[in-house]
Amino acid sequence: MMITMEGVVLKLPPSLRIIKPNPNRTNRTFRTATFASASAPAPLSTDPQLANTHENLIFVQELNGKRIVYLDNAATSQKPAAVLNALQEYYETYNSNVHRGIHYLREIVFTRNATEAINLVAYSWGLSNLKKGDEVVLTVAEHHSAIVPWQFVAQKTGAVLKFVSLTEDEVPDVEKLREILSSQTKLIVVHHVSNVLGLSDGKNEPGQTPSLLFLQASVLPIDQIVSWAHDVGAKVLVDACQSVPHMVVDVKSLDADFLVASSHKMCGPTGVGFLYGKSELLSAMPPFLGGGEMISDVYLDHSTFAEPPSSWNFYHLRFVPPRINKQIKVAFGDQKFVENQDGKRFEAGTPAIGEAIGLGAAVDYLSGIGMQKIHDYEVELANYLYDRLCSVPNVRVYGPPPSRTVNRAALCSFNVEDVHPTDLATFLDQQHSIAIRSGHHCAQPLHRYLGVNASARASLYFYNTKEDVDEFIRALNDTISFFASFK
Repeated sequence: MMITMEGVVLKLPPSLRIIKPNPNRTNRTFRTATFASASAPAPLSTDPQLANTHENLIFVQELNGKRIVYLDNAATSQKPAAVLNALQEYYETYNSNVHRGIHYLREIVFTRNATEAINLVAYSWGLSNLKKGDEVVLTVAEHHSAIVPWQFVAQKTGAVLKFVSLTEDEVPDVEKLREILSSQTKLIVVHHVSNVLGLSDGKNEPGQTPSLLFLQASVLPIDQIVSWAHDVGAKVLVDACQSVPHMVVDVKSLDADFLVASSHKMCGPTGVGFLYGKSELLSAMPPFLGGGEMISDVYLDHSTFAEPPSSWNFYHLRFVPPRINKQIKVAFGDQKFVENQDGKRFEAGTPAIGEAIGLGAAVDYLSGIGMQKIHDYEVELANYLYDRLCSVPNVRVYGPPPSRTVNRAALCSFNVEDVHPTDLATFLDQQHSIAIRSGHHCAQPLHRYLGVNASARASLYFYNTKEDVDEFIRALNDTISFFASFK
């Protein structure tokens, strides 16, 4: 077989077949629609309070008359109409710069994303507090965003990065982590839920004593790790990008020193994330970026800087879009407060105002459903996804199986024997309108540890259903059969 391109002739083996593009996809036409309540997840749709919520979730549901199954929620989530409306309303009715008008949540710093939030801690706290011989402890399962900034800091300060490997069950070795802590340990950087291994939090049964055998939030029992860290004088930074969108997260209960998350994974807009930091730590940290808004007074030979956010609980927050007075109000339980001007030390220049308002609308949206309801439903969906995937021949799913002591998050990273994950994802997209992700998922060290270069990943959210999983499995079997025909 020969294929001629402009100036190039390729000679292919006679046995090689050409994958013909799906003719229905030549001219793509999309239909944007809302999720009907009938297609809402069964355990959620029985709650009358949730019906309208699902109806207001906007998504491109069909491509040339074929339903799209979106299973890439660990990368980014779909956006509710309430979030899009909040953005549109801001830009159309009360668009203005923050100047001295919009104020900020205490102990919360708005950033462009979680990556910038980690870099803020690395460059502001890390460069000021770490010195030669100090140790930063991480796991091999961390996202690149939680590793690379600390490599920079280690190069500049002489600090040492120490990595905890996985157990035979492919979970971070918590006992090993505890063993390597010492007076030299200054910081522990850990994920809350793994974006590859797909482990979520485990709940103790009534009357059961918590133990290391019971997995808490991606195997890593964050509250215990924080306690161990504080015993040796170390701080803890938690990457909560895969947990905040899916479960109840209480930073006060965890007692974490720093916690980061992104808006776009929790139904909010891209371009905004946040850093939670304890007020006493933020107060001692120098500015990360210089410019307008983060200053107190500027002189020709020096400047003074605005105060960081001070102490208030982050959770149960609600944004009320600013109107004439251009203020953001924050509701904590039944009490409402209007922020003062403090808290802008780490927010130089004009922030992502519209995106922050969209994030507030997403918080309202998820809170209206109930984070515990979302979590409980996703645990059920996660178990179903894992079981269905494991029923497919020649599929290798990474991470431990769900059990009484292991709750998996609603995602599975996997490989199919003799099929590259990118080929798999491409065929599922082009031939079946199934959207999954392939690659290293910004976790190359973890993939190297597992002995693979890449994996495929299917990740679900509360608007997915068992029907979506079934359709994915049917398409996966067809895809595997297609590639097997080349042998």
